[in-house]
Formats: sequence, structure tokens, C-alpha cells
Amino acid sequence: MKRVLVACGNGIATSTVVASKIRDYAEEQGVSLSTNQCKLMEVPGKADDYDLIVTTGQFDGSIGTPIVRALSLLTGIGQEETLEEIVGYLK
Repeated sequence: MKRVLVACGNGIATSTVVASKIRDYAEEQGVSLSTNQCKLMEVPGKADDYDLIVTTGQFDGSIGTPIVRALSLLTGIGQEETLEEIVGYLK
């Protein structure tokens, strides 16, 4: 099972919406994953425990875990491409 960390400004509302969309799409694609949420500033301390980091805001830190910016999962513009990119990292 793959682990995805979803990070937003406060680690609550926005990341909840994004994590839900990721889980739903991954399930449709046959990818088993778990998601956790956090604040953007918590990413550096948690990144090593995850296969992928998904952010809704600007993250400029240097970490070894792949990062996908997913503002499109909130706006709907380019959402399908972002979901495909996320699942691509997890397959």
C-alpha cells in the first residue's frame, strides 16, 4: 500500500477535499493507498515516511520524496491530468 501526504496551509479543510479526490480516483484505477494530511510547514519532517507528497500551496523545500502540486483538484481546471500524474507516481 502506497502512502500519500497531502499538505495545505493549515492541514485541515483544503487537504481533506484533495485527499478525498485522490483516494476516489486511485480506487477507480486499482491503486491501494492511504492518505494523511498536514500543514505545508510540516512536510520536511514527515516526507521520508511517504511515497508521494501532494500540495495545494507553494512548497519550496528540498526533500527526496516526489511532490505534485494539486491546486487543480480545488479549481477543477486540469484536474484529470493531475490525478493521472499522482497515480502514475504510485503505480
